[in-house]
Amino acid sequence: MTKEEKKTYQGLIIKTINKLEKQGHTDIKADIEGYKNPTSFKMKQRRMTITPDVVSVTPNGKTHYVDLGVKSEEPILLKTKWKFLQTLAEMEDRSFRVVTHRGHYNFTDRLIADMNSIQPAMRM
Repeated sequence: MTKEEKKTYQGLIIKTINKLEKQGHTDIKADIEGYKNPTSFKMKQRRMTITPDVVSVTPNGKTHYVDLGVKSEEPILLKTKWKFLQTLAEMEDRSFRVVTHRGHYNFTDRLIADMNSIQPAMRM
């Protein structure tokens, strides 16, 4: 999600956080008010900063990046963000998952199908 979309879809981020808490995730950081901000990463070539929507620690102690798949007017930016987070997770022995909610399934599935390297989005 882009920064502007995070304000619009704040409810979906909170719903995702609640689901993660039920699954036993701890130390949850989110890019919304009321939570600590997750670490941001800079892509120097593109002059952009990437911040995962949610970062948590799984019950087995592994860091987990979560990004929400929502309809966006910037699909190329979303693909870039997801590829970066997937690569980062693989390099640091962490996990990455795209989560999507009702009304955004088809959009998210199409983007992920174009990418091939990311596992299917988790539906909530």
